[in-house]
Amino acid sequence: MRIGIVCPYSWDVPGGVQFHIRDLAQHLIRLGHEVSVLAPSDDETPLPPYVVSAGRAVPVPYNGSVARLNFGFLSAARVRRWVHDGRFDVLHIHEPATPSLALLTCWAAQGPIVATFHTSNPRSRAMIAAYPILQPALEKISARIAVSEYARRTLVEHLGGDAVVIPNGVDVDFFAGAEPKAEWQGGTIGFIGRIDEPRKGLPVLMKALPRILEERPGTRLLVAGRGDEKEAVESLPVRMRGQVEFLGMISDEDKARMLRSVDLYVAPNTGGESFGIILVEAMSSGAPVLASDLDAFAQVLDGGEAGELFANEDADALADAAVQLLGDPERREQLRAYGSRHVRRFDWSTVGADVLAVYETVADGAASVAPDERIGLRARLGFARD
Repeated sequence: MRIGIVCPYSWDVPGGVQFHIRDLAQHLIRLGHEVSVLAPSDDETPLPPYVVSAGRAVPVPYNGSVARLNFGFLSAARVRRWVHDGRFDVLHIHEPATPSLALLTCWAAQGPIVATFHTSNPRSRAMIAAYPILQPALEKISARIAVSEYARRTLVEHLGGDAVVIPNGVDVDFFAGAEPKAEWQGGTIGFIGRIDEPRKGLPVLMKALPRILEERPGTRLLVAGRGDEKEAVESLPVRMRGQVEFLGMISDEDKARMLRSVDLYVAPNTGGESFGIILVEAMSSGAPVLASDLDAFAQVLDGGEAGELFANEDADALADAAVQLLGDPERREQLRAYGSRHVRRFDWSTVGADVLAVYETVADGAASVAPDERIGLRARLGFARD
């Protein structure tokens, strides 16, 4: 198939949606499909051969974070040219409800469109207010995917219609086969996320850290991500700051090695998460997971079976759970074993097949989809009968 994928967020600023699109594109290419990804990017950003730049993005506050989006007359012209030249069998756009390339593609495209909704935001006044503008574009979408039940709920409540839930994918074997790094082992807690984005929860972890270090002497915290390192440790007693090691931005290979090395991975995110790809990566690596009890995180962790949960934004609860887990290697091994089995449902071998089934359905009659399977999937997607 000739597949066009639209990334709404800037390719040069890493994030969960960009990683998902990158991995999906590479998975489809390995299967022999022709894939082109349209994404915003700065001129100096090195791009993979399958990515086409739509020009520089601008920062826009969105869903408790800052998204770098590309929108306007010049962008619209680039979208139209890319759609025309691509002659795609199916277009797959991500986050069509944002003022981005995805929405522009909805307006420009005529063929089958699949849309993936990543956002979980049950109180989005902006999305409700924008619905009259979005409606004509959204009506052109052939099939909708939500990355979680909570993203689906946001879609249903704000924009109407429904979606099939297909989670984000991970190359489980890539993380499972990473080599641990000796200097990152031995009483270590891991955190990966933007340091200067409060909803990623590092301030909550820093508030819990003094008690953790007092009760588990010798523990170290490894922090990977961009942001102001000095500001991040300001709340810590000076004598404890040496037990926090900042790794900065790390490669995918080092992320996997870090997750393979730590005794405990902590995800203290405070909100705005529709899935939790870092939890899947941690489980793939065999890291025991401790996460805030966000609905999306609880679902990914199978209600707490694949990882421990603590009360959101409660630093004392985080400290209690971390101290207990660091002192209980048997419990950590239980979480590691359960998580390693549970995470297989998020592998690209499963997720990619589900996404392809949606493509083939909207492309109307791909030979690799049996008639009875197509009928069943059309029912799941809410399509009318043929």
